[in-house]
Amino acid sequence: MAETGKSACAPQNLSALRYPTSEIQMSALPDIQTAAPTGAFTPDVFASHLAGLGHLPQWWLDRKREAWNRFSALPLPQRTDELWRFSSVQGIRLERAHLSAVPGQALALRPTPLDFAQSASLTFTNNRALPAGSLPSDLREKGVIFCPLEEALTQHADLFRQHFMAQPVNLGSEKFAALNAALTTSGAFLYVPRGVEIAPPFVAAHVASGEGAAVFPHTIVVLEDNAKAILVESFSSPESSPASGHFAAGQNDLFAGPGSQLTYVGAQDWSRDALAFQLNSTVVQRDARVLSLNIHLGGRQSRHESHSRLQGPGAHSEMLALTVAHGAQEFDQRTLQSHQAPHTSSNLLYKNALLDQARTIFSGLIIVDPDAQKTDAYQSNRNLLLSDDAEANSLPGLEIQANDVRCSHGATSSHVDEEQMFYLESRGIPPVVARELLVFGFFEEVLNKLENEELHATLRELIQTKFKHQTP
Repeated sequence: MAETGKSACAPQNLSALRYPTSEIQMSALPDIQTAAPTGAFTPDVFASHLAGLGHLPQWWLDRKREAWNRFSALPLPQRTDELWRFSSVQGIRLERAHLSAVPGQALALRPTPLDFAQSASLTFTNNRALPAGSLPSDLREKGVIFCPLEEALTQHADLFRQHFMAQPVNLGSEKFAALNAALTTSGAFLYVPRGVEIAPPFVAAHVASGEGAAVFPHTIVVLEDNAKAILVESFSSPESSPASGHFAAGQNDLFAGPGSQLTYVGAQDWSRDALAFQLNSTVVQRDARVLSLNIHLGGRQSRHESHSRLQGPGAHSEMLALTVAHGAQEFDQRTLQSHQAPHTSSNLLYKNALLDQARTIFSGLIIVDPDAQKTDAYQSNRNLLLSDDAEANSLPGLEIQANDVRCSHGATSSHVDEEQMFYLESRGIPPVVARELLVFGFFEEVLNKLENEELHATLRELIQTKFKHQTP
């Protein structure tokens, strides 16, 4: 593929990110007397939110108040923030969003069915869990838990408290993490006991309905020793109008205990005018393996942060993402691979296909702690520009504090190869179809990493449908 000119690839500014331990320090609260911008999320809105939760434990309400205070104190991102480099921070406005009741017609609303065998599914519309079938009896007998967050909060409180936001958010979106903690009421809770292996995926579907609806999905996944499971999450909006103006601030806490195997797939297709944040935290313990694949399709401006912490020898993290960006969409991707123990490995592969005037930002960092000898870590961001007006910005980085490691990183930006296009067109394939074939050849490297063939086929069809709708 021929190299293109309209892209940026620069080393990460490590001086702004250095810290004394394996964690980037969270932003300090500003020493100011006036509150930071909160937009439509006013103290009255928060008070009304709390008033409807009086039946929940006091510790949970106190934690929400602490989160609200932090959200209110933290400023919105600024152009001078290193962790927001290249981002269109002027597009981050909170005035249009609001907490919305579930419209009556939305109670019957379901997302597009995912066509693969499932263990169980949950659906959430505007921060409310819709009625769902019970967990199959054979899974209940094994001790598996798959339920809405509000149920886990009361019936499995110890597990919930142990894993809810147990790791700090530290890639720039602390304000939106605090907003999620303050206002979240829904999400999926999945617990798989020691030694239990489940092949069919669990599914959690999140829907935002109604103009300006704000949603705060929060998912917790806990796999005990030698357990195995797959969770697929979808994020969508039924409205096709660009004026829907949805706001989403989601967060995941993924925990893979020793020897476990977790596959997580998140497919984001919010409405075209949505402002979306998704913050993923993954803990991988001794000999555990986690594969996370995030697909980005919708939204006006979408930021995804993913931090994988490898905390025991033999831990492995596979971090994957596919993006189809069109129109004036902006997709902002920030990642951190933290190697905190010896003999750990990680592999990151993010691929973006950009049309029209779309923009992507990738900023990734691999950190190897002093004691994390024999680390094996890779990071690659590849951008396929399908328009001369598209823009891809890449900032890969390394910070290595051990002397016996193997680490590499890189980024590429290129157009579709004209010779390949000519080859396909000379055999009677229309240009639009030829380009689509080349794009999906580009994506297939990532999708092939999924072991579940039905899931692979469903995701490929989802991306293909979206791409067809946007291809001239």
